[in-house]
Amino acid sequence: MESVRGRSSRGDRDRGWLRGAPPPWWIRVLPVLLLAAVGSATAVTPHARDLGFLLGAIPPLAVLSYGPLLTALLGVGAIVVLNIPATHLNLPGNTDVLTIAFVAALSVFVSFVRSHRDAQLDTERAIGEAVQRAVLPPLPDRVGPVGCAAFYRAAQDGTLVGGDFFDVRTGPCGVRAVMGDVQGHGLAAVATVVSLLGAFREAALDQPDLESVAARLDRRLAVDSADVRHGELFATALLLEFAADTAAVRLVACGHPPPVLLREGQGREVTVAPGPPLGIGLLGVDPPKEVTVALGTGDRLFVASDGVWEARDATGAFYPLPERLAALAGTPPAELPGAVWADLARRRYAIRDDVTMLVLTPEPPAA
Repeated sequence: MESVRGRSSRGDRDRGWLRGAPPPWWIRVLPVLLLAAVGSATAVTPHARDLGFLLGAIPPLAVLSYGPLLTALLGVGAIVVLNIPATHLNLPGNTDVLTIAFVAALSVFVSFVRSHRDAQLDTERAIGEAVQRAVLPPLPDRVGPVGCAAFYRAAQDGTLVGGDFFDVRTGPCGVRAVMGDVQGHGLAAVATVVSLLGAFREAALDQPDLESVAARLDRRLAVDSADVRHGELFATALLLEFAADTAAVRLVACGHPPPVLLREGQGREVTVAPGPPLGIGLLGVDPPKEVTVALGTGDRLFVASDGVWEARDATGAFYPLPERLAALAGTPPAELPGAVWADLARRRYAIRDDVTMLVLTPEPPAA
């Protein structure tokens, strides 16, 4: 499964160090290059002595990349360059030396604090990744006779788990899959995601049909909402079940966008019987109905969350997912979610929700 962070662009990686990730290489080498450049320039010609003020910037720059020891060494290096005769900076005033020494000492202290903060962030990131693997473990390449490829990226920056969820399980009734989107996103939605995934994994083993699975998820939300004061939890979901011979797929849609069927280089939305979202409990509204769609050799089902369907370009137009999937039909199934993500970025579509994509490729059993 593609990481929840997705396939970040170079700009994303370069900005990541502001959130605790290692800084880019040019930030790390900048204080060393600056120290070497000032020392070399002032040693070659006395006319470069006016560059001596740059030595005061070396310790603060070192804080961005290095620990206390290397920051202290670079600070000492700046003071040494300031005082050796060969650099033509050998007559600094006491105020100049004390100023750089104070800046270096302060930088060492800041580097010490930053190192402890980074260690804490690393621990929190490891815990977050463990939670991600527990809530949404990576999908295998194949579940029974169905090939799987997934992509997940949370909308809330800095989080690994958001309001979307998906799973593919095999059981007595065949291979069953779910994709859903709970109310809200980010950390506030994680508890609901965990609850619904647990309910699906049990219902996929116990319930005889998808309508019963949807009813189990709906009841789970109703029970959770009853325990929350003024709570009105709801979620959209799409449930799928593949026949044993993979010649058909059964679908139940609970307020979720339908899948796109990729067949012979074309992409079209599958017609489903739309039902109300889970947890709404509207009086007089019929429960979701199961529909069956015939499948042929080479067919693929592309399931996406609202983050993909509702992405907008500069004119406010929605992302034309079926048309774009048809244009990307030659992409291997395992690479198709990443290709759609890259297409969204290349065409500059604004994404304001969690992005989840799931490609299911049923293959007929061997003769």
